[in-house]
Amino acid sequence: MNTEVLKINPDAPDAALIERAASVIRGGGLAAFPTETVYGLGADAFNPSAVEKIFRAKGRPADNPLISHISEISQVRLLAREIPPEAECLMERFWGGPLTIILKKRPEVPAVVSAGLDTVSVRMPSHSVAHELIRRSGTPIAAPSANLSGSPSPTTAAHCMADMLGRVDVIIDGGDSLIGLESTVVDMTGPVPTVLRPGAITAEDIASVTGRCVYGGESSGAPKCPGMKYTHYSPRADVVAVSDMKNAAALLAGAKGKTAVIDLCGGDYPADVVYDAGADLASYAARLFYLLRRADEDGVSLILARLPGPEGIGAAIRNRLLKAAGGRTDKPC
Repeated sequence: MNTEVLKINPDAPDAALIERAASVIRGGGLAAFPTETVYGLGADAFNPSAVEKIFRAKGRPADNPLISHISEISQVRLLAREIPPEAECLMERFWGGPLTIILKKRPEVPAVVSAGLDTVSVRMPSHSVAHELIRRSGTPIAAPSANLSGSPSPTTAAHCMADMLGRVDVIIDGGDSLIGLESTVVDMTGPVPTVLRPGAITAEDIASVTGRCVYGGESSGAPKCPGMKYTHYSPRADVVAVSDMKNAAALLAGAKGKTAVIDLCGGDYPADVVYDAGADLASYAARLFYLLRRADEDGVSLILARLPGPEGIGAAIRNRLLKAAGGRTDKPC
């Protein structure tokens, strides 16, 4: 497959180029596009054969549901049959933005989108290019991250192209993602709002609107949202999530191959490469997936990455790092 690459400035989106990508969506094709979280791989959410192409392009398990992206809050009623008042309050407060809400789905939503579940995951991005692509497509767009299944999600067009060139019809190069981690996913189908995947919007943020919110655990059956069941975010290099960076030197001692450390403000470590994750956790979140992929590009065999505490966006970084590391840490966490 020949993949067309469209470079679009998010500060001044070219309507004609976005319309070209939208015509691909309307025609049953695949378009990779930037969002404020990570790059997404989209198809018409109401076209089952188009959505099936997403799974083939990514090598994604069929029981891993997709998030449907909309451009206006009113469009949620195309997808959901039940919208609790608390969910409406969250939409008004956090949309567009990095919050995905799980609701009871309408029967018109194809089973391939929801992995056969009775629920649908819905998000309204704030990114100008994503918003306009959805609007011009005239349909909700089902879109996971635009990477090969299991690898770190792409936060740059270059990393999106590394995985998706030749697999999709069009890739929109809209610059770097700002947040760098996938959206928070909150399940609003039960008695208490439950965060199934942490992100930039925390359980505390949600509770400030709904009055209550809890974190959910891992799924032993069909996952209700992406990122719950399978190995995710893993580079080719081995990853260790390090809660106490004083242990780094001992972990690096005797390591075979090229070694790297990811830490806030870089730091002084006896590794072959030290990557600067920024001065704070927001910067760390924005750079994490980029640095995991950069380590592979640099031929690294072992990555030690700082494991932050669970406060704020630290919960989301911990979630992604522990999955990338397969749970491997310097000590029980």
